Amino acid sequence: MSAQPFPMEELAQRIVEEMGDAVIVADRQGMVRFWNQRAEEIFGYSAQEALGQSLDIIIPERFRQRHWDGYHRAMASGQTKYGRGELLAVPALRKDGSRISIELTIAMLKDRHGHVEAVVAVIRDVTRRWQEEKALRDRLAQLEARVRESA
Repeated sequence: MSAQPFPMEELAQRIVEEMGDAVIVADRQGMVRFWNQRAEEIFGYSAQEALGQSLDIIIPERFRQRHWDGYHRAMASGQTKYGRGELLAVPALRKDGSRISIELTIAMLKDRHGHVEAVVAVIRDVTRRWQEEKALRDRLAQLEARVRESA
């Protein structure tokens, strides 16, 4: 007796909900339309709190203008400067106001006529790795300074 495969819609929903990465969908205006469980864990907002909110809830204020300039350009042109699968590393905000480091890939979701309807981002929290790498860079700089001083 073989197991019946999941219907495709159910399979897609289960994959997105069980992923170890956040999946966020924003409409043309930059309003959150989908927010999976991992997004809740990373950013601290429940889906109920995030849905219908601007992406500003996770974008640090000093980066918002640059983000929105690029976002609106991408919505108008249907193109993004970030290639398919290209990782973008940026700071982000959590609900409690703390900053985290994230990496994300984005995809434009287009209708059958090629018009952008939304953007999906798959996001990973890389804060711990970033902190470890920064500590290593700092330690290397200290060691290099000692070598220069002793030379």
